[in-house]
Amino acid sequence: METIILCVEGHVATLTINRPKALNALSTQVLTEMKEALLEVERNKDVYALIITGAGDKAFVAGADIAEMKDKNVEEAALYGEFGNEVFRMVETLHCPVIAAINGFALGGGCELAMSCDIRIAAENAVFGQPEVGLGITPGFGGTQRLARLVGAGIAKEMIFGARNIKADRAYQIGLVNSVVPAEELMVAANKMANGIAKNAPIAVAYAKKAINDGLQLDIDGGIAEEVKQFSACFATEDQTYGMTCFLEKTKEKTFSNK
Repeated sequence: METIILCVEGHVATLTINRPKALNALSTQVLTEMKEALLEVERNKDVYALIITGAGDKAFVAGADIAEMKDKNVEEAALYGEFGNEVFRMVETLHCPVIAAINGFALGGGCELAMSCDIRIAAENAVFGQPEVGLGITPGFGGTQRLARLVGAGIAKEMIFGARNIKADRAYQIGLVNSVVPAEELMVAANKMANGIAKNAPIAVAYAKKAINDGLQLDIDGGIAEEVKQFSACFATEDQTYGMTCFLEKTKEKTFSNK
């Protein structure tokens, strides 16, 4: 892969979008290689958490590749939007939690990619926005849907209709990001969180992720039924027996088998 760097250390994988001169803009090549990397992570059940970030210190992802998009017709634009959404849904439904480490501009497709992750940690210099209407288009990679779900329809409409960027502190205020840290501490914070997640039972974490994501699309009764389904499924795992035995025996150091 030319535009994506994927590395695994222990049970944590890091996917870096590596086009710093283009501010890590999402070209078709980037999306294609990101899909390949995500498939690799999905196959590797020893990965318990994934961090996504951008190369360099200026941008997480500054948007889609405008030069590539400019001359598309309606049918080509639809295919492009569908492909971007396919890749971002892969992020959203990956077997393990995904943490966005946002190191600068997260605009357009970059903001949409961050929102498809489970948890967002922003550097103090991060900037968020959906500037598409200023280019004559709408968000196309899930921005109109995920932003409203995360921050509420009113704030989402204000940001999208006004094509207005916001800084990291405002993103934290409205619930778009989980935390804001100094830029030099970003990857330390992301890795600390990822490794903290990786210490827990990975199957249970995966089931909890599915219960939350699927339940959000249902009414409360349907959501509770989904939770019970995932909760009970845990009792078919070795990790459930091991984890509860450790609790009863007051064993502090645990190593789950992912079985």
